[in-house]
Amino acid sequence: MSREVHVRFREGVGVRFPRATRRNVYVRSRRTGERVMESLKGFLGKRLRLRVNEEKSAVDRPWKRVFLGYTMTWHKEPRLRVAPSSVMKLKMKLKEAFRRGRGRNVGRFVKELKPILLGWIQYFRLSEVKGIFEELDGWIRRKLRCIFWRQWKRSYARARNLMRRGLGEKTAWRSATNGRGPWWNAGAPHMSFAFPKRFFDHMGLVSLLDRIQCLQNNS
Repeated sequence: MSREVHVRFREGVGVRFPRATRRNVYVRSRRTGERVMESLKGFLGKRLRLRVNEEKSAVDRPWKRVFLGYTMTWHKEPRLRVAPSSVMKLKMKLKEAFRRGRGRNVGRFVKELKPILLGWIQYFRLSEVKGIFEELDGWIRRKLRCIFWRQWKRSYARARNLMRRGLGEKTAWRSATNGRGPWWNAGAPHMSFAFPKRFFDHMGLVSLLDRIQCLQNNS
């Protein structure tokens, strides 16, 4: 490599080297990237005697790569965003929690979700693309509405509870007897009206979008 930097590694008392170190190198073209990749492999392998993980190393477009859960947009001035794989992992974790939450008190269940959501949004607080947080917020609220719909079970209970939440009698009965499944009803206008965002805010549900805006405004 040109302009090599000589580094001295020294292990002192209480010092331990990490098992793996990840780095991204950005260049203007694929050809340059391939040349830099070969130079890095030679430098790390021969000079520093470090092993390069071939499976996780590649020359590719920034928006096609994932680094510590993040990726980038494809724009001329790219922005940092949460990688789709990271979003999928969160959804899988939440789906498992929601399966356990059926039949339970929704208020207590929301409190159990709080540390999961706070930890996730704290990690991804550097993301510059906010759309995914709004999408996740909507998905989580729909899953909670789905729990309510399942717990009501019968048409009479559904109509009665919808009327308690402010729907007119005719609309409530038409919604309660539509014959659709829980997931469809959870995203329908009657459940969105009965359980708007402010209802879940009052319950203590963490809004990912609100939280990241607060974190970034205070940074």
